Amino acid sequence: MIETATSMGAERAQITDRLLDAAGISVDRLPMLPVLFDRMARVFADAMRQKSTSPSYISVSCIENERIGDVLDEYEANALVAVLYSPEWDTRMLVGFDRDFIFTMIDVLFGADGTEPPIDEERSFSNIETRIARSVFEVAAKALQESFSPIAETTLKIERVESRMDFAVVGRRNNPAVVARLLLQAIGRGGEIFVVMPHSTLNPLRQRLSQVLSGEMSGRDKQWTQHFQTEIQRTEVRLQAVLEERELTLGEIANLQVGQIIELQATPRSPVKLECNQQPIFNCLLGQLDGSYTLQVEDLIHLEKDIVDDLLSR
Repeated sequence: MIETATSMGAERAQITDRLLDAAGISVDRLPMLPVLFDRMARVFADAMRQKSTSPSYISVSCIENERIGDVLDEYEANALVAVLYSPEWDTRMLVGFDRDFIFTMIDVLFGADGTEPPIDEERSFSNIETRIARSVFEVAAKALQESFSPIAETTLKIERVESRMDFAVVGRRNNPAVVARLLLQAIGRGGEIFVVMPHSTLNPLRQRLSQVLSGEMSGRDKQWTQHFQTEIQRTEVRLQAVLEERELTLGEIANLQVGQIIELQATPRSPVKLECNQQPIFNCLLGQLDGSYTLQVEDLIHLEKDIVDDLLSR
């Protein structure tokens, strides 16, 4: 009886999977898809920032279902497409760059600042432009691979780069696919990236894509966070040591003369206030070492507490 119940349960699961396959994939029922493509955009942008002086911003525009043939017809003679193969999933998918993306990215990689007019002519891509685009395709493939790693580990390899959409074959042209469109912004220009993943690729992952992983929606990119923190810590700031402050009237300041001595109430044991951008940070002690003045940090200044103490002492 137990074996019979188990076999019936397995058959029901198979029937359910077949019905779901026949119904196709609904993007609305796969909440992890926007999360993964958003992660791809972040990883891709971070990688391109390390290759150029001008920052590049990439964001997800839309994710929808379309026929493979309709997508390829839309970009005919106006884009380059890389055919990616996943040996673990035994499937192929497409990553494409439109003409504006390719020309913008080439300008960014060669140090342009956006003052030059963009290329506005209908022509075939040169060998150099195709080779540069292939190197950027490799970055996009790694970003897509990393973005899907929480769902299923895979390795995406570039099989070929095509300029004619008729040769960018990853299935029948009337087969449905999930198409993600990402927008590039750099040096005042833009461009579009599109990812075409056939339903047959996503069907085995549908159950995992339907459940949002804990921490993925609000998770931070650790590599970018560490890089951001490192760059902030390298920022140069000016410190100012204040031994004492005096208030003078405008008339007294007007009567000051060269050589005049202004007496201070401070002594060598008086605390020195260390400031940055006119904000007190530490209390220090004044000293000397090898003929130079030195400061020894005593304690951290808690601004709110010190203000209250100052008001109570008056």
